[in-house]
Amino acid sequence: MSYTPEIFEQQLKVSESDLDDLQHVNNVQYVQWIQDIAKSHWESRASCEIKERYFWVVIRHEIDYKRQAFLNDNLLLKTFIGEQTHVTSKRHVHILNKENGDILVEAKSTWCLMDYSTKKPVKISEELLRVFCK
Repeated sequence: MSYTPEIFEQQLKVSESDLDDLQHVNNVQYVQWIQDIAKSHWESRASCEIKERYFWVVIRHEIDYKRQAFLNDNLLLKTFIGEQTHVTSKRHVHILNKENGDILVEAKSTWCLMDYSTKKPVKISEELLRVFCK
């Protein structure tokens, strides 16, 4: 069955705690935002029953840093799922400067679906796929 991935968005404003010694957003902060938006997407779309049975762990991040962000910049984070395997899902994240539309970061992360009771990988079902798709 074919589904169209939902694009999930969040906005944020760069704060002083996001900056490094060069006064631009620290690369580690981008990783945190990539993980935060993935979690927010899951939390906002999955039912309580699904969240009680399953959780996700990241097994790989691929990040391209395109441009810098600075204090008080307004950012737009967008995420959607891509290709799947039996137990993994690729998640794409784009972080943009909200004012001018410049892409600051493009990331692709591989997440593995885990079963809470066994703490082992579990097959991504059609039901779980529909959590992130239209």
